[in-house]
Parts: sequence; structure tokens; C-alpha cells
Amino acid sequence: KRFRPGQFAQVSVFGAGEFPLSLPPSPTEEETFFTVRRVGTGTAALHALKPGDRFGVRGPYGNGFPMEDYYGKNLVFVAGGIGLIPLRSCIVYAMAHRQRYGRIQIFYGAKRQSELMYRADLAQWEKSADIECHLTVDRADPTWKGHVGVVASLFQQPGVEVPVDNTIAFVCGPPVMFRFVIKDLLDMGLPGHCIVSTLERYMKCGVGKCGHCCIGVAYVCTDGPVFTYEQIKKLGEDI
Repeated sequence: KRFRPGQFAQVSVFGAGEFPLSLPPSPTEEETFFTVRRVGTGTAALHALKPGDRFGVRGPYGNGFPMEDYYGKNLVFVAGGIGLIPLRSCIVYAMAHRQRYGRIQIFYGAKRQSELMYRADLAQWEKSADIECHLTVDRADPTWKGHVGVVASLFQQPGVEVPVDNTIAFVCGPPVMFRFVIKDLLDMGLPGHCIVSTLERYMKCGVGKCGHCCIGVAYVCTDGPVFTYEQIKKLGEDI
């Protein structure tokens, strides 16, 4: 195995620094790639590279999602915006081992249609009979024919039923989405230890030595980045 879904790598551009990136491919895929939003000096330098230029990659690091522990369970993926990056690996992995899981549902949204990620994957998932894929945008343009609203509003759509028993829910997205989705899942009866997410803290060394990503008693780079909601609550005010 090259890596586990949910792990990350440390990427460096020589002269511009090093930064952590999620691994969006599944270990079941042959190609390794990164999805990078330009947000600072390091990522801007990465965007400026040309074919043939070199950059550094080390890893993988972190615990990742224990997908083998979820065999036999229903999987519910809830993502907003770039929160789909770490969850794509899990979804593709689950589809490659489809017979090992129960129902698979995807609830994904972005501010605008143009910001929806992995559109080829989304189109494939929407057409697949083996998976339920629900999409939404906060603000629709004239070409959008789907649901309009925040991600959590997808739970209220006619015909949508989120299984609670024997279910693991994956939640990744901006904090405001996270809070509303978590509340809805808990209100449905899903226990906190069955809700998993990734915590994003600046991870510098990746091996639990520098302390940059310490929250409470946990180091995100080694104890995480994947935590259950129950674990996140126990970390308390440090989140």
C-alpha cells in the first residue's frame, strides 16, 4: 500500500518553503496527484512551476481513515468546497471495494457551480447505481439545474434518507458547514464516535516533533489528521 485515504504529504518548492497537502487519489489508483489552491507563497510557487521543474514530496504522514474497519458499514460522505479533497480518496477506495460496504451516500456542495471540484468524478457518481450522490450550490447560475442551498439542506430533500444504524459519516468542509452538519447528524441519532473528520492545523515537521500542530494533548500530524467527533469534543477549547 502506498498510503491510506486521509493521509497527507509534505510538499516543498525549493526557495519558497514546505507545506502539507492532502492526498486526493485513492491507493487503489495508479496515478498520484495533488489538488492545490493558491493561498500563499508556497502554493503560488507550486502553481508557477512548469513541466519538467522539480519540487519535493515526503510522506505519507498521519493516521488516515481506517477504511478496513468500516467494512460492512454504510458510508455517508458530507463535504463542502475543498473539503472534498481528502474525502475523494475515501470515496474512490470505497467504490473499488464496493461489495465490502453497505449504502454509500455523498452530499457535496460549493458556493457556485464553477467551484464544484472533481466534476468528472461527480458526473460518474451521479450516474452510478451503486452510490447516491446529492449536489448543491449556494448560489445558482442560469445553467444550474440542481438543488440550491447549503449542504445541510440536502438532508431535507424529498426521498433522502440518511441511515443511522451501522453508519460512519465523513464530514469535511468549512467550519460553519461543519457545525450545522454535525448538529444534524447528531439530531438524527448518529453517535459522535461514528462521525469522522480531519483537523487542519499547520503541520511543519509531519512527525510530531516541532509542536506546531499540537492541540491539547494531540498532535494533528501523528495522532491525526483524522479524528472522530467524540475525540474532537474531548480536545475542547483548543480546537
